[in-house]
Amino acid sequence: MKTTKTYTAPDGITWNVIVQAPGSSNAMILFRHPDGRSSRLDRYNWIISRGPESRSVTARLDPAKILEGLDAGTIMRLFQRSMPVSRKDPLLGPEPSRGD
Repeated sequence: MKTTKTYTAPDGITWNVIVQAPGSSNAMILFRHPDGRSSRLDRYNWIISRGPESRSVTARLDPAKILEGLDAGTIMRLFQRSMPVSRKDPLLGPEPSRGD
C-alpha cells in the first residue's frame, strides 16, 4: 500500500501528501513542499472520520487506509484550506511600548 500521494497545485508545485498523527477520529494531512530543506514551506490540514473507530478512545485510524480513501478532489479541497506548518517570517521581539 502506498504511503504517499502527490498533489500538483495550480502554481505547478508538486506536493507530497502524507497522513500523520492518526487518532481515533482524526488525522493530520501533511503537504510536504518539494524543496525539502526545511519544513517552513510545508502545509497541513485535518481530516475527521465518523467511522466506528471514532467512538473508541483506544482505536487509531490506519494512515494507509486514509490515504487510499483520499481522491484528487478531496486532496485539492484539503490543500486549498490548508495552513502553513510554521510562520514565514521569524518572530520578532516583543512590540515596543508606546510610552503610556
